[in-house]
Amino acid sequence: MTQLLSLSRAARLAGVTRADIQRHIRRGDLTTFEGEIAVSDLLRVFPRVSLENDDALERVQRIKAAALPRSHDADTMLPSPAVLVTRLQAMGKALVAKASALDAAQALLDEVETRLTALTSPDADARALAREFTDWLAQARLELAAGPQPDPEAQLFAKDTFLRLMAANIKIIPSGSDFFVEGNESILDASVRAGLNLAYGCSSGNCGACKARVVSGEVWKMRDHDYPLSAREKQMGYILACSNTAVTDLVLEAAEALSVDDLPRQDIRATVRKKEVLDPDLMGLQIQTPRTHTLRFMAGQRALLRLEDGASAELPIASCPCDPRHLQFLVRRRPGNPFAEALFSDQVRPGHLINLEGPLGRFVLDESSPAPAVFIAFGEGIAPVRGLIEHGVSIDLIESFHLYWDAPAGEPFSCQNQWRWYRAMKDALDNFFVTPMVDASLEDILALVIADHPDPVSRRFYLAGPRARIEPLATGLRGLGVPEKHLSQEFLEP
Repeated sequence: MTQLLSLSRAARLAGVTRADIQRHIRRGDLTTFEGEIAVSDLLRVFPRVSLENDDALERVQRIKAAALPRSHDADTMLPSPAVLVTRLQAMGKALVAKASALDAAQALLDEVETRLTALTSPDADARALAREFTDWLAQARLELAAGPQPDPEAQLFAKDTFLRLMAANIKIIPSGSDFFVEGNESILDASVRAGLNLAYGCSSGNCGACKARVVSGEVWKMRDHDYPLSAREKQMGYILACSNTAVTDLVLEAAEALSVDDLPRQDIRATVRKKEVLDPDLMGLQIQTPRTHTLRFMAGQRALLRLEDGASAELPIASCPCDPRHLQFLVRRRPGNPFAEALFSDQVRPGHLINLEGPLGRFVLDESSPAPAVFIAFGEGIAPVRGLIEHGVSIDLIESFHLYWDAPAGEPFSCQNQWRWYRAMKDALDNFFVTPMVDASLEDILALVIADHPDPVSRRFYLAGPRARIEPLATGLRGLGVPEKHLSQEFLEP
């Protein structure tokens, strides 16, 4: 029977990213069966699979660690003893099954030898033939006793067994999304880290919004919860994703937000955690939500921030949904804007309460296609674009990223601040490219894009900035043949 692997697990075993796997699928090198890949096909495209040499896999993990914000260290921790023991038991069952299969093969060889010996008859030709088979079988048994030759599929099985001890793969139905649970993290935390939008509310076991049904696999209850599951629900396999972790690979039936319309409007009482003046008229603002009430949003969306005195501003979120507690914003000082003036003064300090409403907007990543993505940002347009890029890296799906950022002249500090970010991304990711610009003209931007991407029709374009800059650029890209459905635009105040 053909053994099939999910795309995420295939990528881990091969020591590459999911984007690499997707690239081979698009080229026809790999064939998928209901979203999974056959072991034989994976070994054909990536023949050098070894448990001892994990350089490529470690490199992928370093890339993710260097390129993404971290809210905790759960993905670097060993599983708890209870989870590890249960996983070892599950792996032991799999190894016993393999050992049993080998024992059965050995018994089969014994039976073949017995039957061939019995074939000896007075007929000389039959005796010679039986003797020949017996000699061959004896030699085969000697070779088997000396130890089997390295088998690529056996090595893959060994590596897969090792990785299953450290991380369990979860497949969500009906969406087909999959992700890994690592260390001591809950199923919900792992899904958020992977960039998925599973339904949840309090994330502390009180509301029951993260209720999901285990179709196959085994879970371990990490903490008690106040939300009562009925006896019928327990019998059907329902759990709370915030209070359970995965012991083995799981198939989980759960609600997942696949569009902005699937996300509920939320009102959260948050705290100003940090203010950083990037330039005299530009500030970086970090908001921290309560641990029990984080913001569910899609990368690129906006939030309405309101101070205690009623001053408010609707701003793009400049961070990834993989860290929903720590939200980043860029705030521009503008004449007559009470919200900005309050932030630039001592009126609002770290620790002050701030109301957060959202998410808002439809400027989100197209996750239906792994096609190369091109991002063009003007000024503070880097805020939603940064969120899109970090999310794209988190979900490990987009084939490549190219950022064009046109920074205003005279803002060296903000340019330097952003430069540190995308320099780190460029150093960590082989498929990330950046082209910084200063007050570039429309003609210059289009010329750069067509020089870097001679076939723009196959790209997805994400444009963010003042309407006066974005609309002419979008018109120019359409003139290059880019379809309307491949264009996403976010208009910011000038």
